[in-house]
Amino acid sequence: MGRVTTASPDLWHHYGRIRATRDRAVPDTFRWTWSQEDGPGAEALGDLGGRVVGDLGSGTARHAAHLAVHHRPARVDAIDASPAQHAMATGLYGHLAPRLRFANADVVYHLRTSPGVYDVLYSVFGALDFTDPRELLPAASAALRPGGRLVFSSLAHYLGGTAAQPDVVPADIPVKTPDGEATTMRRWVLQARVWNKLLDESGLTRIDIALFPATEDGPRTADTLLVTATRPET
Repeated sequence: MGRVTTASPDLWHHYGRIRATRDRAVPDTFRWTWSQEDGPGAEALGDLGGRVVGDLGSGTARHAAHLAVHHRPARVDAIDASPAQHAMATGLYGHLAPRLRFANADVVYHLRTSPGVYDVLYSVFGALDFTDPRELLPAASAALRPGGRLVFSSLAHYLGGTAAQPDVVPADIPVKTPDGEATTMRRWVLQARVWNKLLDESGLTRIDIALFPATEDGPRTADTLLVTATRPET
């Protein structure tokens, strides 16, 4: 389903691998904040009964599995470009098909080829953090049905406390290749006003950006931005 770029190494190969061997259960809760321990839950998405939902950068699909089991959607598409994440997700939750569907695809490509398909799109520190928003947000807007909702959480500042960017500029963050070699990938950590401008330029309205402070101190803690926007009815 969709296009996957395989020329470069899968920089998500190691992510979530240890947890996947220990915890195969469908999560009982859904959290947006960086700590995954507090703040709002799936109610931020609205009533999902009978709706078509897309998880953008779904990783091992834990959030998508929770929605498929506990919130009665017509379908949840777990969309991720990483072959490793796709394989782990299908291994963990493939039994939830057809309500939970897996797409190993570039998120922007998938959305561009799915006009007006989704009632709700969301991302929990997923594709919105790791894809140029000038490409992703217009594609998401077009993939939503009129009145459809986009909801995502993102870092309010860099881990360690450095302020978010005042412009649409990514940072290079350290990761490892599947072979364990050190490299970097791009991450967008933007100020709330920058997200607001990008969403408006993408044709989305009713934009709301809430800040949820970290509940503990430490070098890897962070405040969370929870962003909600809607495709206009007409």
